[in-house]
Amino acid sequence: MEKTLNRIHPVSDPEAVYFLQVSWEKDLSSGFGIILTDGEHAWTGTVSEAEISREAADMELNREKYVEELKKALLQGEESAGKYNFTVS
Repeated sequence: MEKTLNRIHPVSDPEAVYFLQVSWEKDLSSGFGIILTDGEHAWTGTVSEAEISREAADMELNREKYVEELKKALLQGEESAGKYNFTVS
């Protein structure tokens, strides 16, 4: 299993710092797990391969292109800073 851990600053609360861990087996397109923490609380979830396909279709994007955007937003951390916005609710 592969994992990444990135620090994010959500636009919904710019002073806050969260850490986002993403874990996957083969590649992100086959689904992945997430853990989000603010250092005090933690939230977990999973995204299935079917959910990735459904979201790509809803956004009218080619599935491969959608997965590439997911990788940029969720895995590249500081390299993507300022290109993607996160909102925590």
